[in-house]
Amino acid sequence: MKTDLTDTTASKINKALVTGRRAIGTPAVGMVLTLVIVTDEENAYDALKAASDASREHPSRTLVVIRRVSRSPRDRTQSRLDAEVRVGADAGTGETVVLRLYGEVADHAQSVVLPLLLPDAPVVVWWPVNAPLDPANDPLGALAQRRVTDTYACEQPVKELAARADAYAPGDTDLSWTRITPWRSMLAAALDQVACEVQGVEVEGEEFNPSCELLAMWLADRLDVPVRRSHSAGPGLTSVRLDTDCGPIVLDRADGSLATLSIQGQPKRAVALKRRDTAELIAEELRRLDPDDTYASALRYGVERLKAPDGDDAPAKGEREAVPAPVGAAAKAPAAEATAQAPVKKAAAK
Repeated sequence: MKTDLTDTTASKINKALVTGRRAIGTPAVGMVLTLVIVTDEENAYDALKAASDASREHPSRTLVVIRRVSRSPRDRTQSRLDAEVRVGADAGTGETVVLRLYGEVADHAQSVVLPLLLPDAPVVVWWPVNAPLDPANDPLGALAQRRVTDTYACEQPVKELAARADAYAPGDTDLSWTRITPWRSMLAAALDQVACEVQGVEVEGEEFNPSCELLAMWLADRLDVPVRRSHSAGPGLTSVRLDTDCGPIVLDRADGSLATLSIQGQPKRAVALKRRDTAELIAEELRRLDPDDTYASALRYGVERLKAPDGDDAPAKGEREAVPAPVGAAAKAPAAEATAQAPVKKAAAK
């Protein structure tokens, strides 16, 4: 069921949601969170489709905030709120409200969103594009327990990582970090199989892919060894090589789908390591709403401390600068829980 409201208010939108639920025979609210998507008209369709697919795992109320650009000075002085309310089959397994803000009301989106949040439910804000430099201090970001950005969508994604590190607050996360979860899991599992000391690492991938830098920073932060960042034609991450005193461990993915894991003294193994779509990434992020301390530690390591492709030296082993721990961060966990923790030199926790 779809209802269009022109020049409306938050109160009328809430009434339309109640009316829609009753019309389809589900008066109870069965959503577990509110997902706020802040985007533009160009990217709204793709973002909403990804959120709708993710709602099969996380039934939620999805609020899409679109700030419309006024064409004339007179239009910019006229505030208006248009809404499209979707419930039932038109909204996946939750509810969807598309909000289009015109004029001065576009600068006060938080005032429109606040009355539409589900009571006593967590809030997640996602910026598919044009994320603020400091998400936690953004008026909409301040409403959320979890703030999702994507540095891959930025014009200078690698430089954006430094800005994200400076402005990091507990609850911030990045889909570029989410993309490397299978890589982190596989590398941690590989090191659990051997009793060797890692002496150096090389991460190979596309030049302007922040996931490659994040994986390299994670390895450098957890292993405390020089990490070399090299470039390839892609797609995305293509290879990680761990040089150990027992021989190299190589995880190579040339086609973006199937990878090969090579460990010295063991037969090569083919592992599924496909590139995931946005719906899968968002669904993964919605599974946890607590601060990601592992991401914070890797992000704060710093892109500039990686070993560059031209051969410039990285900080020597044991000479790393102190990296401030995130607020409330616990001690680094062992490698066994690979998706949240990291491998270590001898497959045991630091």
